[in-house]
Amino acid sequence: MNGIVAYGAYLPYFRLDRKAIGEALGSGGGKGTRVVASYDEDTTSMGVEAARAALRGAPRLAPAAVYFATAEPAYLDKTNATAIHAALALDESAMAFDMLGSIRSAAGALRAAMDAGRPTLAVLSDIRTGLPGGADERDGGDAAAAFLLGSGDADTPVLAEPVAAASVTAEFLERWRVPGDAASRQWEERFGEHAYVPLAEAAIASALKQAGVTGGELASVLVAGSHGRANKRAAAAVGAKPTALGDDLTGTVGNTGAAHAGLLLADALDRTQPDDLIMLVSLADGCDVTIWRASAALARGRQRVPVAKQVAAGGRVSYPTFLTWRGFLKREPPRRPDPQAPAAPPAFRAEAWKFGFTGSRCQACGTRHLPPTRVCLKCRAVDRMTPERMADVPATIATYTVDRLAYSLSPPVVVGVVDFEGGGRFTCELTDVDPAAVKIGDRVEMTFRRLMTAHGVHNYFWKCRPAGTT
Repeated sequence: MNGIVAYGAYLPYFRLDRKAIGEALGSGGGKGTRVVASYDEDTTSMGVEAARAALRGAPRLAPAAVYFATAEPAYLDKTNATAIHAALALDESAMAFDMLGSIRSAAGALRAAMDAGRPTLAVLSDIRTGLPGGADERDGGDAAAAFLLGSGDADTPVLAEPVAAASVTAEFLERWRVPGDAASRQWEERFGEHAYVPLAEAAIASALKQAGVTGGELASVLVAGSHGRANKRAAAAVGAKPTALGDDLTGTVGNTGAAHAGLLLADALDRTQPDDLIMLVSLADGCDVTIWRASAALARGRQRVPVAKQVAAGGRVSYPTFLTWRGFLKREPPRRPDPQAPAAPPAFRAEAWKFGFTGSRCQACGTRHLPPTRVCLKCRAVDRMTPERMADVPATIATYTVDRLAYSLSPPVVVGVVDFEGGGRFTCELTDVDPAAVKIGDRVEMTFRRLMTAHGVHNYFWKCRPAGTT
């Protein structure tokens, strides 16, 4: 089976204090925080950010396939993985497939990548939404994780190899949501525990037997699932040392659904040592268990910004703003102008620019152009351009403006003129920033976002955000 050769996790910038829910509604809430995807993010854009973080760890290895898993797809009847494929500027021969609709889709994507026999990128992303004042709203969280799996070589060694994989499946109604519903429903808690625990025990025992180890030899035991009581029973069934049962991140991040198993695995890879064994248990419509062994290459192959650092970062969002972003509170936005859906033909023609953020550099004088052009603005050379992908090139704010009239679900809009390292100037929107704190000279980096949605069409493009957050 393929091993993990690179990985990356993405946590959105915003945090909601759970106590704010109770203060606003008189009930609900609780302790800690949950991570909140911004108004301009969805599972596709978050998947792009996690995948970019993963691919930075393997710049010489091109994925031959992308598998995208989420329980909250931006589109139905249209492949979402193709937008991730385009934003990563992958070769057109690389396949892109969705695995959608349930939390267990994530385990399927990761297992398919393990069994693929070729370099494969598994992207797991989710946005968890519940009705105001409910447990899903309080306990949910938004995140993405991505894993590039392959056989490894001298340039891109395996960071963690699978030593066992086991699954147990059963049909039962524990959590569900029909198309069009705003939130999931869940059966009585004791039933979920009754259904899940025997499945977990069977899958865990099978994985331990395959690996030829006992629970006490595991360095980390990671249990992900939407049923808290069942998760605790499954963790106890492993028989691991107490030190192996770490933070499940639900107190600070929330339960991130289809992304949570990947997020916990990325967090473990940030900290684990060579030869350590990691057991990953996912409870969703059955139980899926994998055991990974960390390699000596992991110490120099970890993601650039660890999960713990991302958890500690971020800024606060108010509860009314959160409800507005989620569509539960309709507020009058600025109206200059109302959003318009992008047209399909020009978006198709400009795919390399719109999704891949690929500019051009003049072969005659070296001037860089954003967006790309056929005629050099400096020396007027015609059709002497070399494409240059700009998504990973850092930039500096040259000037900016704060627009309080432009349409946005999170006004005001901050627009900046940014200068890229190596040349090139571009005007774009800033995100994840405090308008009062923006300064000329600030360092920024590009991030893939959803500019707006109009007439059922998502308009994806690139914005910039403060550098160093992911």
